Amino acid sequence: MYSYDLLVIGAGPGGYVAAIRAAQLGMKVGVVEKEKALGGTCLRVGCIPSKALLETTERIYEVKKGLIGARVQGLEVDLPALLAHKDKVVQANTQGIEFLFKKNGIARHQGTARFLSERKVLVEETGEELEARFILIATGSAPLIPPWAEVDGERVVTSTEALSFPEVPGRLIVVGGGVIGLELGVVWHRLGAEVTILEYLDRILPTMDGEVLEADRVLVAVGRRPYTEGLGLENAGIAPDERGRIPVDEHLRTRVPHIYAIGDVVRGPMLAHKASEEGIAAVEHMAKGFAHLDYQAIPSVVYTHPEVAGVGHTEEELKAQGIPYKVGKFPYSASGRARAMGETEGFIKVLAHAKTDRILGVHGIGARVGDILTEAALAIFFKASAEDLGRAPHHHPSLPEILKEAALAAWDRPIHL
Repeated sequence: MYSYDLLVIGAGPGGYVAAIRAAQLGMKVGVVEKEKALGGTCLRVGCIPSKALLETTERIYEVKKGLIGARVQGLEVDLPALLAHKDKVVQANTQGIEFLFKKNGIARHQGTARFLSERKVLVEETGEELEARFILIATGSAPLIPPWAEVDGERVVTSTEALSFPEVPGRLIVVGGGVIGLELGVVWHRLGAEVTILEYLDRILPTMDGEVLEADRVLVAVGRRPYTEGLGLENAGIAPDERGRIPVDEHLRTRVPHIYAIGDVVRGPMLAHKASEEGIAAVEHMAKGFAHLDYQAIPSVVYTHPEVAGVGHTEEELKAQGIPYKVGKFPYSASGRARAMGETEGFIKVLAHAKTDRILGVHGIGARVGDILTEAALAIFFKASAEDLGRAPHHHPSLPEILKEAALAAWDRPIHL
């Protein structure tokens, strides 16, 4: 029998971050993870490998499109080298987490966890029984497979297989116009595939501020579902809701006070950084009795080209809630840096309260807009006004000046438009 102050089930971006923070706070921590490599879906078959492919294929696409002031001939795509780079990046990240576990004295148990009771967990493959003062469920999510989809892992695949196609498909159909489908569709389009996006709703990226069927491969990316199968939640007195999520209170506690849950298994968007922040908040609540997480300050980015990003309320949400607001907008085409880069497509929009001027949301589309919106997330986190952001000095020439000018437009009026 192993005894811990905290037992974390799942070593994804929520679980491993929570484990490290708990160790920093002096807790004896154990982690159960069924996969050999740490990091969860995000590091192994999600965020990190997809960004490795997106970054490299963006450069390939730029060369194909034509570089300003240069002529390139004889471009050849080396797909095996590209996939090897992706795997190397993944390995470096997962090994980095192993190092952090050792550095912080975190015990790792490899296998599938199942609750035996409110306090005890069994690691099925090894037969180890673990108990803890606190237990954190961070098991993440799995691809949602519609009943009509016959996924065979070859011709009809999920996002996992779409990261490692052995050849560039001539035609690729992506079922689902969300983040995963669009990002992977972009990767293979840049490499030469003809890509068709099929989306049930009347627009792609329906959660952001407000498209036959013969192909070489089909990517089913209609969403993800909370991963709690075989966890034995009933033995701990916990029941998922109708969508398979684990109900939690404002402190991320389940109905059993010493059992917490975070990330994709609870309410809210399925974002790696949301899971990480929840993990820290949950652990700090365990250790200190208090913690705070501002969900409105959690940004969301789609790494297509141009990028799409948002943080805070959307304009549709403000209208639905009857909140008075004003809009400031500034286009990339009016930015000196964007012109110099040849990236004049897009805009940034700032939504501020009509009476208090407090920033309620920021949304944009354009080159590197995700990086720019980090500043907007900070502004929302510290309850800044549009005037605050508009008056703050920004280096010139830079893309973040677009955000400054949009804030000036929401407060009073922009200078360069």
